[in-house]
Amino acid sequence: MDALWQEPLEGGSVACGLCFRGCRVAGGASGACGVRLNRDGTLTSPWLGRFCARAIDPIEKKPLAHWRPGSLIYSLGSLGCTMDCPFCQNHTIARPGASACGAFASVPYLPPGELARAAADLGLGAVAFTYNEPTLQAEYIIEAAPLLREAGIALVLVTNGGMSHEVSDALLSAVGPSGAANIDLKAFTPEGYRRLGGDLETVKRNITAWVQAGVHVELTHLLVPGLNDGRDVFAALVDWVANLSPDIPLHITRCFPRRHYAGPPTDTALLRSFAALARGRLRRVHLGNV
Repeated sequence: MDALWQEPLEGGSVACGLCFRGCRVAGGASGACGVRLNRDGTLTSPWLGRFCARAIDPIEKKPLAHWRPGSLIYSLGSLGCTMDCPFCQNHTIARPGASACGAFASVPYLPPGELARAAADLGLGAVAFTYNEPTLQAEYIIEAAPLLREAGIALVLVTNGGMSHEVSDALLSAVGPSGAANIDLKAFTPEGYRRLGGDLETVKRNITAWVQAGVHVELTHLLVPGLNDGRDVFAALVDWVANLSPDIPLHITRCFPRRHYAGPPTDTALLRSFAALARGRLRRVHLGNV
């Protein structure tokens, strides 16, 4: 399936408009996400609508603590990510590499209509695009959204928030006021985001847009020793969120060794200290992975 956000360049390269990176993808190559491919001068996304991870999850696992609490949600994940976090817990699908992509090649396409029917048959009122970066499924989500809405099924995204302005607006319309999003706010300095292959200002802009549009948004901040555990920087993050709205739920979660990250798990006393700081300005603060 061809990508919606692309612009042809000289020499057969293509500019991708999906995320903040704006990758210029040469012929036969892929973007930084690993799953948007330049085939003969056209950017394609062969993983659209193909999900190698499916589960029925408690809504609190997303995590969403203040949107349909106690309910279950149909969760789907695919391949690829627009960031490159060294501690990624889902790296086997988010950063799969060529061999893993080959291993998943037999995953069948799920037509959007079948997705809506599957969720309805399971008696579930919501579908989450999660596990890997869901905005890589943007074209599929936009196609599926009206079918899900017609079936009375809400849409949830669990995202790093790094999508371009155009993609953010399109997905915002797809999710609508009946849906929800959990957006990672992984750090609060440009340098911290660069270490993770991301962009702070893009994430802040998208969080602001989605909150102001009335979508239910909850934020996750994974507290990583040596990356984002400075108290002053965290206080600045809390101030920014509170100025946007003190009612935005903030999940402060514990980091464990994963992928390339071999540091210690986040100290629980530090987590509780940061939660106490956040509760000074925010009304809904939760600890995760403890």
